[in-house]
Amino acid sequence: MKLADLRKLAIRKQVRVRFPLKNGMECVVNEKGVAQVPALNAPPDFSLEEELSAAGTFVLEAIATPGARVAAKATMVSRVELSGMTHDGTSPGHDEHDDE
Repeated sequence: MKLADLRKLAIRKQVRVRFPLKNGMECVVNEKGVAQVPALNAPPDFSLEEELSAAGTFVLEAIATPGARVAAKATMVSRVELSGMTHDGTSPGHDEHDDE
C-alpha cells in the first residue's frame, strides 16, 4: 500500500485517515487527499512513504455532512483491513476516472 492508494481511498470514501509516525507525531490524509502532519513546524527529516509502510494501525474518520443528524465517528482498522479497502473494486493500474 502506497501513500497514493491512501489518498485515493480518502477521496473516494470521503474519510480522513490518521496513522502514527515513529517520532510520535501523526499524519492525517484528509478527504481531499492531502497528507498533513499537523504537529510539524519545520522541514521533515522523514519520508511519509516509509512511515506509512511502518504503520500498523489506522483511524478512519467519516466526514460529517452538512445537515447530518449523526456525528462523524472514528473506526480503527489494521494494515490488512485498510489494504483491502484500498484495492476493493479496482484492479491494479485501474483508475476509476479512466472510464469517463
